[in-house]
Amino acid sequence: MFNMILFGPPGSGKGTQSEKLVEKYGLIHLSTGNLLREEITGNTPLGQEAQRFMDKGQLVPDEVVIGMIDSCLENHPGATGFLFDGFPRTVAQAEALDKLLALKKTSINLLAALKVTEEELIKRLLNRGQTSGRRDDINAAVIHERFIVYTNETAPVAEHYKAQDKYRTIMGEGTIDEIFNKICEAIDDTMQNL
Repeated sequence: MFNMILFGPPGSGKGTQSEKLVEKYGLIHLSTGNLLREEITGNTPLGQEAQRFMDKGQLVPDEVVIGMIDSCLENHPGATGFLFDGFPRTVAQAEALDKLLALKKTSINLLAALKVTEEELIKRLLNRGQTSGRRDDINAAVIHERFIVYTNETAPVAEHYKAQDKYRTIMGEGTIDEIFNKICEAIDDTMQNL
């Protein structure tokens, strides 16, 4: 089983690249945002618990999110691997994910980090805000604040996987296909060394 994290700040192209990677490698795309919506729509016990936190304007606790990931792993026993998108966002979540995967006798094989300049990210997000209707993508000040949160809380996850020698930097500027090919090289290199 091959498991990877596609990592990068908002606007770095994770969603676009995830679709292409899932198609090429047959991985299960594990987006915690999508999982939350599925559990809530399905009115599962985890979904109900998540909804209670969200109704109060609170973040869904790590234990609930890890429970949802566990559920997804259980529902795909024959999977060739998983592509984690939007998770882990903190070192505590990375540690919890590592423990969960160890219980399943697997682990994260690669963290591919998309590197994009802040100037390019702001341009991409403002463009996306004009077409997607996402309110968090239309204000440069809000976008800048999201980068600060990413730098302070999420970027340390990269260090966690660097310490395990599973981290690869991918330059996230260029055409979609150029970036995709760079990610594929990192995946293929990692798979050869498993």
